[in-house]
Amino acid sequence: MINSTISDVVGYVQNTTERVMRDAAYPIPAFRITVDGKDIAHIISPRLISLELTDNRGLEADQLSLTLSDHDGLLAMPAKGALLRLWLGWSDTGLVDKGSYTFDEIEHSGAPDILSLRARSADLRKSFKIKRERSWSNKTLGDVIRDIALGNGLKSAIAAKLAALPLLQLDQANESDANLISRLGEEFDAVASVKAGCLLCLPAGGGRSVTGIALPHITLTREDGDQHRYLQADRDSYDGVRAYFYDINSAKKQQAIAGGGENLKDLRHTYSDRQSALRAARAEFNRLQRGSATLSYTLARARPDLIPELTYTLIGIKDEIDEIIWYGGNVLHSLSADNGYTMSLELESKLPEDAIEYLAEENQKTYSGVIAYYRDEKTGTEKTRTAGDQSKPRRLLWLYANKNTAKRAVDREWARMQAAKEEAANPTVSGG
Repeated sequence: MINSTISDVVGYVQNTTERVMRDAAYPIPAFRITVDGKDIAHIISPRLISLELTDNRGLEADQLSLTLSDHDGLLAMPAKGALLRLWLGWSDTGLVDKGSYTFDEIEHSGAPDILSLRARSADLRKSFKIKRERSWSNKTLGDVIRDIALGNGLKSAIAAKLAALPLLQLDQANESDANLISRLGEEFDAVASVKAGCLLCLPAGGGRSVTGIALPHITLTREDGDQHRYLQADRDSYDGVRAYFYDINSAKKQQAIAGGGENLKDLRHTYSDRQSALRAARAEFNRLQRGSATLSYTLARARPDLIPELTYTLIGIKDEIDEIIWYGGNVLHSLSADNGYTMSLELESKLPEDAIEYLAEENQKTYSGVIAYYRDEKTGTEKTRTAGDQSKPRRLLWLYANKNTAKRAVDREWARMQAAKEEAANPTVSGG
C-alpha cells in the first residue's frame, strides 16, 4: 500500500483517484519534511528547486541542502538551529527515514529570490569538537570508544573483533574527540560514525554490522545506472607503508613496515610502541589497496535504502568492473524538478577479509602459486580458487564476484608468473 503520508508530500496532482492511477503507471519521487515536528512538505513541494543529501561514511556529519523558490516573498525562513527530519522515497514504494538534521546555514539571494538552507546531522554533538586533555593506559579499543561515547551523552556499539584490541598507551593532548576517533580509525583500519544517538565502530571494508552480521549485498545492472566512472590506480606506486615509534627502552626512533620495497609511504604520526606503529602501517596499507580501484556510479532511479558500508556486485558494465566486489562509501541523494530523484555512489574495491593481514605483510619476489578469494553467491561467505603450490602463494588483491571470475583471475596471474619464470631462465640475447 502506498504510504499514507505521500498525499501530503507530492501535491502535484490533487485528485486522489488520478494520483493512484498515475503512481501505479509512473512512480514519482516523494519526500516528507518536518521542522521541529511540523510537517512542511506541502509548503516546500511547489517551491522545491533542489534537495541534496550526502550520507557520509565515518564520523563526518551528513549534510542536507535545500534550495527553494521565494518568487512571491512569502516563504518564511526557519530559525537557525531548528530540527529538520527527512524522509525520501517513491510514490509506489513509500518513504525511508533519512534522519534528523540541524539548520546551520540560511541564505537568501535574488533576483530571482531563492532561499538556500543547509543542515548537518543532528547526531554529531558539538561536544565532539571540544579539545580535551586525557590519557588511557593498558586499555582496549572498546574501553576508549565507550568512554568517548559516555562523555558525549551517546550509547556505544563496537564490533567484537575491534573491541578487545589492546591499547598500551593513548594520549589525547589538546585534541577533540572527533579527531581522536578519526586517528583511532586510521590506526585500527576502522570506521566510526554516530547514528541514532549511538557511536558505532566497525572494521573498514567489512560490509558488516557491529554485531558481525553481514549487511545487505546489492546487485546493480547497467539498466539501473545512468553514468559511471571507473579508475584503476597503480597500486605499486607505494610498495609499503612505514610508521615510526620510540622503543620504551631507548630514545632512538625506530620503524615498523607493512608491505615492503623501496618506495614507502611514511606516516606523519610517531607512535609510542611498535605494536601501535605496525598496526597503523597495516591499516594504511590496506586503505591504499582498497583505493587501487574506484567507481563512481549514478543511479537513474535512486534507492533511498542504500547507505554507506554496503557491498555491491555490478553486472553488464565492463568485465574489469563486473568481476570484483565493491565496497560502498559516501552516498549522494539528489532530488530536483529537472532531473527527478537520482543518486551517486562512491565505491572502492573490496579486499578479502581472510587475507587482509597477509596482504599487508606479503612482499616476496618469488611465489610458488596463486590464490584468489571470491564471494559465494549463495552463502555470501568467502571461498578460494588456487593454482600451483600453496606453500608461498601470491594472494590476489581484490575479492572476486564469483567462482568463475576468481578462476579466470588465478589463471591469468599463474600464466603470467610462468611466462616470467621461463623468460628469466632463458633470457633472449639481442645482437646487432
